[in-house]
Amino acid sequence: MSASATASTTTKARRRVPFWAQVLIGLVVGVVLGFLARTFALGWLTETLNTVGTIFVQLLRVIVVPLVLTALIVSITQLRHVANAARLAVQTLVWFAITALISVLIGIGIGVLTNPGSSATISLEGARASGTQGSWLDFLKSLVPANFLGLEVSSRVTPSADTVSVATSLNFNVLQLVVIGIALGAAALAVGAKAEPFVKLAQSTLEIFQKLVWWIILLAPIGTAALIGKAIATYGWNLLAPLGVFALDVYLGCALVLFVLYPVLLKLHGLSVRRFFAGAWEAITFAFVSRASLGTLPVTQANTIDKLGVPSSYASFAVPLGATTKMDGCAAIYPALAAITVAQLFGVPLTLQHYVLIAFVAVVGSAATAGLTGAIVMLTLTLSTLGLPLEGVGLLLAIDPILDMARTATNVAGQALVPTIVAKRNGILDEDVYNGRVSTAPQPEPALA
Repeated sequence: MSASATASTTTKARRRVPFWAQVLIGLVVGVVLGFLARTFALGWLTETLNTVGTIFVQLLRVIVVPLVLTALIVSITQLRHVANAARLAVQTLVWFAITALISVLIGIGIGVLTNPGSSATISLEGARASGTQGSWLDFLKSLVPANFLGLEVSSRVTPSADTVSVATSLNFNVLQLVVIGIALGAAALAVGAKAEPFVKLAQSTLEIFQKLVWWIILLAPIGTAALIGKAIATYGWNLLAPLGVFALDVYLGCALVLFVLYPVLLKLHGLSVRRFFAGAWEAITFAFVSRASLGTLPVTQANTIDKLGVPSSYASFAVPLGATTKMDGCAAIYPALAAITVAQLFGVPLTLQHYVLIAFVAVVGSAATAGLTGAIVMLTLTLSTLGLPLEGVGLLLAIDPILDMARTATNVAGQALVPTIVAKRNGILDEDVYNGRVSTAPQPEPALA
């Protein structure tokens, strides 16, 4: 056999390994490396894992601003090609709210039954308020863009023995990006034919950045090993044990939503549960290890269109919107359980009114998770609404990366589920694609197929 033929066979074999399997292999490798680093105190290995994982996350973050902005502009302008676009948009938001409400009720139910705060053995001496906080006023203010790209500059002063160093970082407000993207898309629709060059530029820009994201995602197995390895090396059982019941509750709540609630909704709409998870599995597994709904957006959208049969014109609106506002894990299950835990830790009794407020915040305030810093903001928003001590946030931060994996996987599954259900209800779901009887055009990167 010639060298070229051997290389071709090797390449085909590599491509036959599904993307989700590559990610899971990376996860196993990361667990082993993290265990070795923690067991044998291998500082260099921990640092290496941290460096590689940080680089991978930074690559995903740097692409988010242009990706989200152009995706929303294009999705809004493409709605003109969709029959009953307004009805589809309203139904999408209604199903976002319905699944969020059921998810938060599941979280509250688990918390009431298990009393995670009462069984915690963590000391309150380490309680501190989170540096990133959320309130309804913060949420309302964050809706108004401070600049064109929703960028924010923050500085951190670090004193040392001889000098004082100032670290300046540039962050972005995703919720403001959503507002800007929707406004630009709506304006382009209103302008009409004269806006076609702008729309075509946005479409071309989106294609370019989606290609960049797919290239970054090809590094997912390596990034997975680094991120999981760093988590294992840094967060051992000695940190998890004091909040063990709370951590198990979060995973149980996510599992109930992911493997009970979503399948029930699929069955009620006459859809195969197995085919849904087969179609969305790449996005779900990537979300689990990357802990980034926005970074998973290209995979989620590709899976929703190519494997679940949702029309591209509708999915290009619903999936980006879901990636910024549909957070059943971060905005429903987690803050409900965390609020109950914090209340029990500080001896604050919760009444029926408190539980109603938790549900209200989960349904109405979930967009706040995109406004600042994910679940931490949603938690502080919930605690402040209930009048609970914000210092409780600091007690939960140590194990947050471990919990965030399950939360993000649940978020992304919901972001694929709702467009599928809405498409089915409106008779626009391609059920031949959904059931695997036909395939659509190949994904941008065959290696992920």
